[in-house]
Amino acid sequence: MAWLLQVCMRTLTKEPRKISAVNNVFSQFSSCCACQNRSPKVKILLFRSCVFKFSCPAAQMRLASKNQIYLVTGGCGFLGKHLVEMLLEQEPNLAEIRVFDLHLDQSMHSWDRVTLIQGDISNPEDVKPAVQGAHVVIHTAGLVDVWGRVPPEKIMAVNVQGTKNVIEACVMQGAQYLIYTSSMEVVGPNIKGHPFYRGNEDMKYEAIHHHPYPLSKANAERLVIEANGQLMPNGKRLVTCALRPTGIYGENHLLMKEFYEKGLKTKKYMIRAIPASVEHGRVYVGNVAWMHLLVAQKIQEDPSTIGGQAYFCYDDSPYKSYEDFNMEFLRPCGFRLLGSQPLLPFFVLHLIALLNAILQWLLKPFRMYAPILNPYTLIVASTTFTVKTDKALKHFGYKPCFTWEESRNHTIRWLQEVAAEKQVEK
Repeated sequence: MAWLLQVCMRTLTKEPRKISAVNNVFSQFSSCCACQNRSPKVKILLFRSCVFKFSCPAAQMRLASKNQIYLVTGGCGFLGKHLVEMLLEQEPNLAEIRVFDLHLDQSMHSWDRVTLIQGDISNPEDVKPAVQGAHVVIHTAGLVDVWGRVPPEKIMAVNVQGTKNVIEACVMQGAQYLIYTSSMEVVGPNIKGHPFYRGNEDMKYEAIHHHPYPLSKANAERLVIEANGQLMPNGKRLVTCALRPTGIYGENHLLMKEFYEKGLKTKKYMIRAIPASVEHGRVYVGNVAWMHLLVAQKIQEDPSTIGGQAYFCYDDSPYKSYEDFNMEFLRPCGFRLLGSQPLLPFFVLHLIALLNAILQWLLKPFRMYAPILNPYTLIVASTTFTVKTDKALKHFGYKPCFTWEESRNHTIRWLQEVAAEKQVEK
């Protein structure tokens, strides 16, 4: 670890007064569970983050506020649980994390400094007491459904009314900082299939929302951004921002598990349906959690910069089609993707998607029919949509915490564990 200390010392040679801060934090960093078994590049990122916290005057001012209480809505979900783990490892001023969720993960009961709160985000009476006394609220709770498995009214109640409830509770209870987990789908791909190539937050794009999920996320994000600067009864002003992750992947991703299980039914053979030239940006769940942590710290240090902003959330994962990207994890588990080109013409896929939508409508009174392929998911999968995170780098120093190799290996190991469990079940 001595080399790491030398690297960071060189960054501070023009400011000798900061060197003592480096020495003070180095011994703590060396044993930090978040830095174990990481590549040199990632260790430098983590350590420089620690150095900044202990040496920057603005950061020292924030560090005077010890014993912070974080509220994470949806904290038992896929992203939420990873975020709670990241906060426990990386936030030095943490006194408590309140995890608010409709369905509690009982394994988290034993986690140090974690308080589980069961409640319905769409019920304001459940939300208000959870927010009371919180310093930072990270609102990840939401329903993700693009297949028609959840009624549109329920999606709106959770994603839009739930967000409105969180905002109103923050104002009423004086919780000054609110970070919202939005989605790239508030921008696109749109229903016309217009590509978005390496775009940033200022790039013009015709966002057209008809499907309940992207419509709900767009409305919720608008509520959060518009709430920035709202005066609270305690005389302070609410500071808000939104993060827009691309398609998230990683350990415990239910859709990836579903793809795996469906592949088992076809003896691990999968048919290419989308051209390999279509590109999507996917982001590892650990890096999404990392961006949330960084912006939660920066929003307190520099609210005038962060407040009212939305940021794309992506990492160094390769730009690939959904099928080719999923094969990065499925291939080591013995899966094969048939065809270098789509084996079905696009118009046939379009007809199947339309047929699925008609069947879904006809069967609605009798049973749930929600196949993965429908007109909306076909447009999303077949439209290039990639983003850049320059704005997040500029505003709060975001760089991925996990490399692509680490992200890939973690996900493969998890899928192999799933495979082992399936073998035991047999």
